[in-house]
Amino acid sequence: MKASEVIRRYKDGERDFRRVSLRGESFKRQNLAGADFSEADIRGTNFTHAYLIGAKLVGAKAGLQRRWATFLVIFSWLLSALSGSFLLFIGALVALIFDSSSLENVLIGWTSLIFLVILLIVTIRNGLVAVAVAIAIPGAIAGAVAIAMAVAIAIAGAIAGAIAGAIAGVVGGAIAGAIAGAVGGAIAGAIAFAFTFTFTIAGVVGGAIAGAGAIAGAVTIAGVVGGAGAGAYIGWRGLAGDEKHAWVRTFALAFAATGGTSFYNANLTDADFTRATLKSTDLRKATLTRTRWHQVKKIDRIRPGKTYLQYPKVRQLLITGKGQKQNFDYQSLRGINLQGANLADASFIGTDLNEANLQDTDLSRATLVQTQLDEADLTGATLTGATIEDWNITSHTQLQGVRCRYVFMRLTTKADQNRRRKPDNWEEEFEDGDFADFIKPIVDTLDLYHNQGVDPRAIAISFKQLAENNPDAQLEIVAMEKRGEDKFLLRAATAPEANHSQLNAEYFTTYNEIKALAEAEVQKLIAEKDSRIASLENMVETALRRPSFYAQTYQNQGDTMSNAPKRINKNEIRGGTFGGGFINADTVSADHIGGDTYNYAPEQQQNLADAAAEIQQLLQQLEQTYPDATAIEKQSALAVTLQQEIKQNPTLRARLKNALKEGGIEALKVLFAPIGIPIEMVRGWIEAEA
Repeated sequence: MKASEVIRRYKDGERDFRRVSLRGESFKRQNLAGADFSEADIRGTNFTHAYLIGAKLVGAKAGLQRRWATFLVIFSWLLSALSGSFLLFIGALVALIFDSSSLENVLIGWTSLIFLVILLIVTIRNGLVAVAVAIAIPGAIAGAVAIAMAVAIAIAGAIAGAIAGAIAGVVGGAIAGAIAGAVGGAIAGAIAFAFTFTFTIAGVVGGAIAGAGAIAGAVTIAGVVGGAGAGAYIGWRGLAGDEKHAWVRTFALAFAATGGTSFYNANLTDADFTRATLKSTDLRKATLTRTRWHQVKKIDRIRPGKTYLQYPKVRQLLITGKGQKQNFDYQSLRGINLQGANLADASFIGTDLNEANLQDTDLSRATLVQTQLDEADLTGATLTGATIEDWNITSHTQLQGVRCRYVFMRLTTKADQNRRRKPDNWEEEFEDGDFADFIKPIVDTLDLYHNQGVDPRAIAISFKQLAENNPDAQLEIVAMEKRGEDKFLLRAATAPEANHSQLNAEYFTTYNEIKALAEAEVQKLIAEKDSRIASLENMVETALRRPSFYAQTYQNQGDTMSNAPKRINKNEIRGGTFGGGFINADTVSADHIGGDTYNYAPEQQQNLADAAAEIQQLLQQLEQTYPDATAIEKQSALAVTLQQEIKQNPTLRARLKNALKEGGIEALKVLFAPIGIPIEMVRGWIEAEA
């Protein structure tokens, strides 16, 4: 199918182009997002700068068209001939060993043979680049000295010339042979590679026998085969990924991709290449965000450029999905698609995994220290036993459905073997869904910092008014903290689009105005408001008395981000709001107070049971008194009523006080948490009446 026909059908809304032949067609700079090219023949197709977001290329066949492959194989044979000519020169020098008419020629022959063997060994062990650097300077010096001495010492000059010739012949022959073999292997595989090698050997052997006679030719063949074999070996190792011969691979793959399928600078975000064949494909500068590479064939024969496909270990991981116990430290894997991969016990220290697809991956016991995970999707991933010290997650990191029983907040060192397990109690584990609540950072927060003369009433009134004036900001109190002797921080989560600067300015304008009012005017203002003002005022006062008091929607005693606060404690307040109330407890009613059963003494159980009964009775009274009120409004009223009841009802106060003394703190948390009242606040009320 012609490119023009595909483009026309695409514009008409068609997306199904499965199994079509697009060989040699050009879609340069075309928008083909969402098109399905599964099992299509795209050999030689040009997708340079194309827009292929979400495209499906499952089972597609990329690479060279037959005519291009034939041309490049022939070219590799020409390189083989060039390699043979270099080695033929070496063979002629070695054959001089059998020239009995001249001692000088015999010395030249033996010298050439010795240097041939030495250079072949060094080349195979250290690579041609290292050999070239090693002999460049001393070779030049030796050549200059040889020329200067040649007039005086003819034999020495001849030997020096032979050495120079041997070096030139071996290096030149090895380079040409390596490139020829690598190009042949990259294009047409083992058969062309073997043919190229045979072609080189045949030419050299024929020339050696013809030039040196049967006896000399036989000896020459041994040396020349070694030289040709070295070139073939270097080419093979280069394609296999040997770093010593990386230059051969780079050249061969670039050459082999000439005329092949091109995705140069194309946008392949969310494209699917599952089971595709990608030999001789150009992927330089392509956008490969969340691109799927599962079971791709010949991915080691692509031209990857600087993408994450340049790493052999990463390519293997993408193909197989098996990366357990492997090390990917400090690699740039931004946007990689590892959905469903087994990464148990793998190490990603300092690795860039921003925008990566990690859905349903097994990251059990993985090391995620300083791992970058902004906009990464970990939906359904397993993180049990992972080490997450200083990892960088943000509000854009997807953590829904993460399976995690426990994590470690620190990587052990010689000085500190404490891994800081969470939960702290080794007998406890996270319940389903708890980990995301525990670790998810609150980024979009409004921080209202009061640095002198903290006035709880002014704070309560100002925040209430701010919430009423800006309903779209979705203000939600998440933390209260006393700083130093007379400083106070009120932190509220907001909608992402909220203007924090404007909200901050409005809040403190109101706050300073209220602080300047006379006491009578403040009382009048409070009377005009509802009881929720008193509820928030009490919470601020409690926070000021107890510096460790927090009202958080998340807990973290390690670092979730590079700028995360240290040792954040969590109180039993979940989903707090104060835009007409303080705690989000829409389902709270009189029969919802309860929790786990603990084995307490009978007297303590009686205290708790009596206290629970009285609180339930208060809730029922509020429901009857305010039948049309929301649960949040009832809850706020309950906080004020409960404080008054503790103050005026010595029996209830005594029961709660005894429960605290008898170690029932956990039971009281269970009692008060569902109705949105933190135990620290209740304790503050009790102690205030002591």
